[in-house]
Amino acid sequence: MLLIRSLLFQFYFFASVAIASSTVVLCWPFGHRVRFAVARTWAHSMLIAGHWICGLRYVVEGQENIPQEPSVIMIKHSTVFETYAQLVFFPIQTWVLKRELTWLPIFGWGLALMKPIAINRGAGHSAVTQVIEQGKSRLAEGIWVTVFPEGTRVAPGKTKKYGISGAALAREANVKIVPVAQNAGDLWPRRGIIKRPGLIRFVIGPPIDASGRAPKETSLIVQEWIESKMREISDGYKNAP
Repeated sequence: MLLIRSLLFQFYFFASVAIASSTVVLCWPFGHRVRFAVARTWAHSMLIAGHWICGLRYVVEGQENIPQEPSVIMIKHSTVFETYAQLVFFPIQTWVLKRELTWLPIFGWGLALMKPIAINRGAGHSAVTQVIEQGKSRLAEGIWVTVFPEGTRVAPGKTKKYGISGAALAREANVKIVPVAQNAGDLWPRRGIIKRPGLIRFVIGPPIDASGRAPKETSLIVQEWIESKMREISDGYKNAP
């Protein structure tokens, strides 16, 4: 039954992505806010489908930590869950992502219309410069910028070096960094089909000031907060009755 539910949810995911992406493309004349509203509606449907089909419940903690002004969001990346959940939990936003995603038919076309910062991850310092320049433009428009600091999905209990682009953008734009930890990976393995029922904690941390220090130092502060919170969340999940 668990496998059947997981496959049903997977089918819904792919079908709904195709419909939502097509709708975004059709809405290209109406501006970013309309296109984002379409994406947010789809994300809501994913949260509902995950709950009813797979028993993926969730709780959002720390919403009082979300600043009033546009900021840089840095999220622990472990599954697809956080990529759509953030659309619902945060204000209008866009994302730093690898440019190859925008080349995909239909999905990529819709994604390209969401004002992403599509980078060549092998470009080194020039990619960081691109994030800063385009990110400052997005923030000035009132659009938040999401960065997955490890650059890829990471299994529970693991971590990789955090990139400096999010911290560099926050410093140059004079905005805060909002760190996020979440344990979706405990229920939804990054390379697995099975989604186990349970509670996902999506924890939003206190804003971190990026001014007055090097981006590398700020990234380490962000990493320390996120990884310590990840351990707390996962330990609580493992010890739950």
